[in-house]
Amino acid sequence: MNRRDYLKKQSLASIGLLFTSNLCANQKEDFSLDQLMGIATFDGISTPEVQLLRKAFEAYTQMQKAALKEGISIESVSSYRSFARQKAIFERKYVRFTQNDGLSPQAAFEKIIEYSTIPGTSRHHWGTEIDIIDSSKPRIGDVLVEEKFHNNGPYVKLKKWMDVNAKNYGFYLVYTNDINRKGFNYEPWHYSFKELSKPMLDNYLSYDLKSVLRKANFKGADLLSEDLIERYIQEHIKDINPELRS
Repeated sequence: MNRRDYLKKQSLASIGLLFTSNLCANQKEDFSLDQLMGIATFDGISTPEVQLLRKAFEAYTQMQKAALKEGISIESVSSYRSFARQKAIFERKYVRFTQNDGLSPQAAFEKIIEYSTIPGTSRHHWGTEIDIIDSSKPRIGDVLVEEKFHNNGPYVKLKKWMDVNAKNYGFYLVYTNDINRKGFNYEPWHYSFKELSKPMLDNYLSYDLKSVLRKANFKGADLLSEDLIERYIQEHIKDINPELRS
């Protein structure tokens, strides 16, 4: 091989390497549907308090330390949740509303999805979400209720601190108090680690969710009409804090 051919070959190899590197850098990370639906084995950090993917866990612990300096003890009361766990939550509410409260199946379904997700569609399946309280305050009754984070509620100081500081650690409120937002009700306790949850949401939405939900197996699944599935995707999955979509 003469010098000219050698240099030409090396140049083409360099261009190819550069193209491949740029292509890989621009590719979205792929997440399996089983992972996004909470079916796969959780591959993150698990402690008695919290289960999160490693990067989210590291950011969460840093946020905890910073808040503690101001007398706020952040505690996660819910983080990663498997498909089986979400199914149990959904079905328990469905049975209670239909059998104990006398609601029709349709009314029970609509009541459940004010706050709870259809199994396989929860952001809590991803290991990026936290529902938090201030554990330094007395825990009386249900803790994840809106009034406890506002007015004279026990978690007002926590909420104000999070409003100012949460984004510094990569956490964003998911279901905001925006009157124009549809889907799940306002949840002042639910935060998402955007660096991981945004690409996971993008990946999740790339799947044929209508087909996935049609094959769902849980009490009340027979109510999932084409119109209900479409409305659920648009309002409950997509209609979130716009900062988590951009």
